[in-house]
Amino acid sequence: MPRVAVKNNRRMSLRIHSADKALLLRAVAYAHTDLTDFVVRNALQAAKAVIAQAERVSLSERDSLRVLDVLENPPPPNAKLLAAARALPR
Repeated sequence: MPRVAVKNNRRMSLRIHSADKALLLRAVAYAHTDLTDFVVRNALQAAKAVIAQAERVSLSERDSLRVLDVLENPPPPNAKLLAAARALPR
C-alpha cells in the first residue's frame, strides 16, 4: 500500500533490534542527552565523513607534482579535443 506524502518531512522511523536500542540508550545516558539528539548528531558526523571521503581526491607527491606541471604547461590540444571544440554551438 503506497504511503501518503506528508508536508512535514521532519520525522524518520527506524526499526532496530532491541539489543541495539538498549546499547544506544546506554550511550545516551552516558552522554546526558536524549536518543534523538544522540542518533542525529552521530549520524550526521558519519554522513559528513562518508561524503568527505567520497569527494576528496588523494594524490601521491609524484602525482601532485605531475598535475601541477600539466596545469602550468598544458599539452597542445589533440584531434579529439579540437573536434569537440568545433562541435560546440556558437
